[in-house]
Amino acid sequence: MATHIAFAKKEKLSNPVLFVGLPGIGLVGKICVDYFLKQFKTGLLAEIYSDSFPPAVHTKQGEIELIKDQLFSFKHGKRHVLFLAGPVQPSLDFRAGSGEQHYDFAETIIQAVKKLGVKQVFTLAGINIGDKRMGKQPNVVVAATNKKILEEFKKLGAKSDQQEGLISGAAGLLLGIAQQHGLEGACLMGETNAKLVYGDHGAAKKLIELLVKKFGFKVNMQGIEREAKNIEAAFEKLARQFEEVEEKMPADGPSYVR
Repeated sequence: MATHIAFAKKEKLSNPVLFVGLPGIGLVGKICVDYFLKQFKTGLLAEIYSDSFPPAVHTKQGEIELIKDQLFSFKHGKRHVLFLAGPVQPSLDFRAGSGEQHYDFAETIIQAVKKLGVKQVFTLAGINIGDKRMGKQPNVVVAATNKKILEEFKKLGAKSDQQEGLISGAAGLLLGIAQQHGLEGACLMGETNAKLVYGDHGAAKKLIELLVKKFGFKVNMQGIEREAKNIEAAFEKLARQFEEVEEKMPADGPSYVR
């Protein structure tokens, strides 16, 4: 099967732009896109199936269906906005999949959205800064397909990573394949901690705020702000616990907690 896209309807789109938010570090991109889907009145455009997904089925109230990602659309002003959302992306563990599957997944999606008229792709993700996330508000890090887009997001408050690096998985590869097909875009990454397996809503909030600035989306931020405060409160509690442990340790004791 490789990767297959089943369109639910044919729709003529006006200057569409694609946003991608699949599971990754801190679930940052997924939280962003899922939040937008709750805010906007979107329609299902297509369903995406791939043999690079986990070999399992999803059950709901006793009914079975294959695991899938989905493509949604809604009209924002004079243009259409597409969201690629879902519970999975190809596995980065090559014991469970292959690099070929990643490329097939990205190639199939980019070819499909290019036919729909998409010229810009923005992938949303998290970037791991480890325990530094506990003591600071997260930044948004941007990497773009060209300097023009890079500078546009930097003017809005994003920062660029000056060091060389890699963007793994769909967040990176979709942009690389898009660039080869003449599309442009950027990967927007919220600083997070990879240990936050249940999601970093604080980092996601920063991404949403940036996208609202850039694209003028009308978004009620109360829900994501509430979740973000819960994350920050948990960090503060954890930091206090570390401080209490350090205070109880003898001055000449070990400098680490066993």
